Amino acid sequence: MALLTPQGVKKVFQFQKSAGREHLRRLLNWEEFDELRDSRRSILLDTLYESIVFAVGKGFPWVEVIKVVKFTEELLKETKGCSITEAVTILGNKIRDYQGQFNTTHLLALCDYFLNTFIRHYKLYQYVLGQDQEVNLTVTHLEVCAPPQPLPLAEGMDKDLWKHEQQVAELSMAEVQKRAGVMLVKETLRLEQEHMLQKKFSEVSAWQSRVLNRKELENLINEAIRIQIEGLKKLLQYEIQITFDILDLKFQKKILNLNAPVPFPLSITGQSGQDESLKFNKANKGKKAKAKKK
Repeated sequence: MALLTPQGVKKVFQFQKSAGREHLRRLLNWEEFDELRDSRRSILLDTLYESIVFAVGKGFPWVEVIKVVKFTEELLKETKGCSITEAVTILGNKIRDYQGQFNTTHLLALCDYFLNTFIRHYKLYQYVLGQDQEVNLTVTHLEVCAPPQPLPLAEGMDKDLWKHEQQVAELSMAEVQKRAGVMLVKETLRLEQEHMLQKKFSEVSAWQSRVLNRKELENLINEAIRIQIEGLKKLLQYEIQITFDILDLKFQKKILNLNAPVPFPLSITGQSGQDESLKFNKANKGKKAKAKKK
């Protein structure tokens, strides 16, 4: 990722797909490879390229597009050999790790993108990318810590106002985490239902040598309905709790905004009034001085 720059990913997006993939390969410092013989690396390059297309399409700034590529590469590495439930957990943890690097809209879009691509086709990704492969990639990480550039004094703000904005931002981020959690729980419950149904139907497939009677068929249908109802019940309970939590966060934000500190400096009207008062005092002093001379 050290060679990726905003200008570089911008060129990747502006090129046609074949040229863009090739430019991305050079930016990643990958050696040339045979697309047909090394399909795993070809698909990995496709995945990173599609993450750039997604991020640009959703309006991410070019600096954040680089972070999306980094997020994608890290997620693929960290979920290698994991079960789908573990992969969903890893995705949720990474969303929380990156929550300070994206705004609310972009963070939710990123979560939704990986749920509907990577998680939905997780077994395919594991089959293609999870196999042992020879990788000869040299990456040099260079970290330069320069002193921070001070902001202009005109952009400063009152300490109380800054604290107020930080509190509002924390509440907004907590709301984002709640909403992202609902999406992850939905996907987890869906996967659990699929697993339980597949397990139940696999038991029935062992009876293929004979025809199911009425009672057995009714039991099978009732069990499938029970699994669906249990999943919906868990989801409904979780969504109700999260809804109350989000409403509580919104209420706290409303209270904070009602008690927001007055911005500094004072208004122009107040300042002009002070100026007039100073002029009046100076005039009185001048009159008293003339009276003493007489």
